[in-house]
Amino acid sequence: MSSDDGHGLAELGYKQEFERTLGNFHTFAAGISYISILTGTFQMFYFGFSVGGPANWWSWPMVFVGQLMVALCFAELSARYPVAGSIYNWSKKLGNPHVAWLAGWMMLVASIVTVASVALAYQITLPQIADFFQIAPDNAVNAVILGSVLILFSTVVNAWSTKLMARINSAGVFIELIAAVLLVVLLAFEVVRGPQIVLDTAHKGDGMTLGYFGAFLVGSLASAYVMYGFDTASSLGEESLNPRKNAPRAILRALIASFVIGGLILLLALMAVRNINAPELSTIGLQYVVIDVLGSGLGKVFLVAVAIAITVCILAVHTAAIRMTFAMARDNNLPAGSWLAKVHGKQRTPVRPAVLIGVIAVVLLVVNIGQPQIFQLVTSIGVVLIYVAYLLVTLPMLIARLRGTWPGKDTPKGGFSLGRWGLPVNVLAVLWGAGMAINLGWPRSEVYNPTPPFHWFLQWGAVLFVGLVALVGFGYYWIVLRHKTGVLADHAAEVPAVAAEEAV
Repeated sequence: MSSDDGHGLAELGYKQEFERTLGNFHTFAAGISYISILTGTFQMFYFGFSVGGPANWWSWPMVFVGQLMVALCFAELSARYPVAGSIYNWSKKLGNPHVAWLAGWMMLVASIVTVASVALAYQITLPQIADFFQIAPDNAVNAVILGSVLILFSTVVNAWSTKLMARINSAGVFIELIAAVLLVVLLAFEVVRGPQIVLDTAHKGDGMTLGYFGAFLVGSLASAYVMYGFDTASSLGEESLNPRKNAPRAILRALIASFVIGGLILLLALMAVRNINAPELSTIGLQYVVIDVLGSGLGKVFLVAVAIAITVCILAVHTAAIRMTFAMARDNNLPAGSWLAKVHGKQRTPVRPAVLIGVIAVVLLVVNIGQPQIFQLVTSIGVVLIYVAYLLVTLPMLIARLRGTWPGKDTPKGGFSLGRWGLPVNVLAVLWGAGMAINLGWPRSEVYNPTPPFHWFLQWGAVLFVGLVALVGFGYYWIVLRHKTGVLADHAAEVPAVAAEEAV
C-alpha cells in the first residue's frame, strides 16, 4: 500500500496513520448527526418563533440555499483533499499558513464550545421524559450533571475506537431519521390549519427599525444555528473507504436531507399545534408541540428519539473537534503538538485530544451554573466563529479561482466538480458567508443580553469575543508557533527511495 493509499495524503505531506474502516453511510451519518435535525430544530424552534412568529419558517429555506453554496464548494474540496481537520487543511492549500491557522483555530474553539452547548439540550428533553432525570432541583445544576455524563460518554467512545463511534453514530442516525420521518407523517395527520400559516408575521416587526425584515433577520439565527457541520463528513476522510467519492456525496446528502426533513417538521408543527398563540411555543418550543399534538405517551417516544439524536450529535461534534486538534497538532501548530498528535493503540485513535476536549467542555458547562448569561453568550458566539471559519475557506478558494490557480480542472477521476458553475457558486458562498457572519454577530440585546442584568459588553459580546479569540490566538501563533510550524517527523509522508536519491 502506498503512503497515501491513493487518497491524496502524500500531496499534503502526511502519511496514513488511521485505519480506513468507515463506509459510505458512516461518513453520511457523521455529517447529518453534526447538523442533527431533531437536536437543532427542537433546541432552537422556540427562539425563531418568539422573534419572528410563524413566518420565520422562511428562514429555513433561506439558510439552506446559502449553506448549499458553501457545501458545494466543500464538496469540490473534499474530492481533492479528504483529510482530517478539513477546514484547516483546505485553507492551507488554497491560501497561506497564517489564514489556515486562523481558520483552524476558530473552528476548533467553536467545536469545543458546541460540545458544551449541545450537551445542555439533555436538560430540555430528558426531564420531560421522566422525573428521574431531574436529579438536582436547580435546573442549571441539573443541566450540568446531565451534560457532563453525556460528554464523559462521548469522550470514552471517541478515545476507545473510531469504529465503535461510527457504529453508535450510524445506529443513532438511523433511529433519528426514522423518528423524524414518522414525526412528519403523524403531524401531517393532525393538521388543523393550512400552510398559509407561514405567511403570518404575528406583528413581530411592529416598532422595529426595519419592520418585519428586522425581526426576520434575528429569527433566522434559529436556522443558522442548525445547518452547519456538514464538513465533518470530509474530516473523517483519512478513516474512510474511497473518500474522494464518498465525502462529497455525504456532505451534500447530509445538508439536503436535513433541509427536507427539518423543513417539513417545522412546517407541520405550525400547522398541527392546537393553539398557534400558545405562549409555550416561545418558551418550550417543539417539545410542547409534540406533547400537545400527539399526547403524552406517543410524544415521549419521540422525545426519546430526540435524546438519541442529541447523543449522536455530541459524538459527531466531539469527533470533528478531535480531528481538527490532531490535524493542527501534527503540523506543530498547537501547544504540545507532538503530544496531542499521538495516535494510540491497536484501534489507532487520538486519545489525548479526546480527553482534553472533554475536560474543557465540562469546565465550560460549570460556568453555566453561576453565569448563565456568559455561557449563553459564549455558545452563541461559537456559531459565529464557525461561519467565519467557513469564510476563511471559501474566500481563499474564490481568490484562487480568480487568479487561475484553483486546480479544479485536475479533479481526480470520479471526483466531484462544479465545472463552469464553480465561480458563480463560490461568489455566492462568500457573499452568503460574509452576510450571515455579520447578521450572527450583530450586537442585538435580544440575542446576546435578553435577560437582566443588562450590560453593554454582553450586547457587544460577539464582536468582542470573536475579536479576542482571533487576536489572542493569532498573536500566540505569530509570536511562538509560526517559527516552528511544519509536519512533525512522525507524521510526515514517506519519501520513496528513488525520489530521495533524485533530490540529493
